[in-house]
Amino acid sequence: MVHTTPTKVLLATPLQPLVVQVSGSLAHGAHLIDQCLQQEPTPQKMAAFEQALSALLREVGRRIMAWVVNHLEPECPEAMPARLWLKGQAYRRRRKHPTRLATLFGTVAVRRRLYEPLAPGLRAIHPLELRLGLEAGLATPALAERIGGWAADHSQRQVMEMLRHDHGVQWSCTTLRKLLGRLSAGMGAYRHGAQVDQVLRWLSQARASQGRFQPTLAVGRDGVNVPLRHGDWKEGATATVSVLDRRGKRVGTGYLGQMPEAGQPTLTAPLTALIHAILSQVDSQNLRLVYVSDDGYHPSDYYHRVLQQMTDPQRPWRTLEWIRIVDYYHACLYIKQLADALFGSSPQGWAWAKQMRKHMKTRSDGITRV
Repeated sequence: MVHTTPTKVLLATPLQPLVVQVSGSLAHGAHLIDQCLQQEPTPQKMAAFEQALSALLREVGRRIMAWVVNHLEPECPEAMPARLWLKGQAYRRRRKHPTRLATLFGTVAVRRRLYEPLAPGLRAIHPLELRLGLEAGLATPALAERIGGWAADHSQRQVMEMLRHDHGVQWSCTTLRKLLGRLSAGMGAYRHGAQVDQVLRWLSQARASQGRFQPTLAVGRDGVNVPLRHGDWKEGATATVSVLDRRGKRVGTGYLGQMPEAGQPTLTAPLTALIHAILSQVDSQNLRLVYVSDDGYHPSDYYHRVLQQMTDPQRPWRTLEWIRIVDYYHACLYIKQLADALFGSSPQGWAWAKQMRKHMKTRSDGITRV
């Protein structure tokens, strides 16, 4: 077998076992290339070649990841400290334990050293997982970051399918939820500051725009029906903080959400804190403050109980002035309910509701006329 100079150098280093492992895959890659060059090119053959090459490179990457991660800790126990201290607690060295780690290239088998706590009631730790930043002991940081981005835009089932198709990782719903829970908990401490900074950048951009309106800080709140097990539905809570420029064009929107909860306090607290933090750093007198909702119970209660009583952080003696807006669609639904109450389900009621919807949309001070 003829080796190139780089290969000879690698074979003379501690990387020799890894080079031997991937040499078979590289030889298969050379065969794929030769086969592609010898055949008459067609779209079908090109697609097959590209898919085979992608699978091959992923397998090479998986083998390299497995080798590297398994060689980060010394195999000899005495080469590692007999005792470790973490957050004021002592841990003693134990043997290596196997696990399965998901990476961008697929799942690899890893053996890492376990340290057992000396004090009762604590969980054992794996220092390698902590040093590498493995998320929930399940995935590398790069893959965890990708999963977090997917989960923001896709359903749980779609995320699992993309994991299987793009990375060869097959997870259960429980495993995926565990990882996403750890991601959420880890990012939660930074979410508020990041949202404040982003909204302030949008406001700066809106102020620099051209137009006849004041820059607008628009807060929205609504409910969304969340399907639960056994066919039940509960109302979750959503909120938005948007910035509109001087032409009324939206610059950007920050989103908040919470699963169904009585009274929705878990959404109310961060939303109020976000508004207060933003207005602590900008002059509210140069802003148009708008609150948009469907006028349901929780959105209406938030306006009366929180926003109407909120003082200007820069002028504590002054109450902030909010423009309250009920979106047209839900206002029309309320007109329909009013028509049914006045006329019943009759042609007269339908005609009246149609006329009121037109008045509300086209007449000056239309809502007062209704």
